[in-house]
This record gives sequence, C-alpha cells and structure tokens, in this order.
Amino acid sequence: MPENVTNELLLEHLKRIQNMLSRHGERLDDLRADVTSVKADLATVKADMATMTGRMDRVEARLDRIERRLDLAEAPAE
Repeated sequence: MPENVTNELLLEHLKRIQNMLSRHGERLDDLRADVTSVKADLATVKADMATMTGRMDRVEARLDRIERRLDLAEAPAE
C-alpha cells in the first residue's frame, strides 16, 4: 500500500463500498420478490392445467361412451 493512505481516504472508500452493498441488497430483495411472484403464477398455471386435463379426460370418456352407444366407434386395431 502507498504510504500516503490516510484514515479519511480509507473511510471514504469503506462508505462507498457500504453504499454499493446496500444497493445490491435492495436489488436482491426485489429479485426475491419477483421470483416469489413467478413461483405463485407458475403454481396457478399448473393448477389450471390440471383442471383442464381433468375436464378433457371427462369429455373424452363421454365421447367414447356416446360413440359406443351409437355404434360409431371403430374396431380396435390388431
């Protein structure tokens, strides 16, 4: 280290570093909030997809039953 480094200069640099760390901490908090929001949205999408899949399965079962009752179902491939 150079000989002319003073306590005031060190203190000034430490304050700058502290300010930068504070800003990075705030940005990290914002990112955490964003990730939490994305996770919640993804959970909602997954639940909606599960609901739609269940509905589609029920519609397919009903359609199969209707086709059988009307003798419209094709013979299974052998």
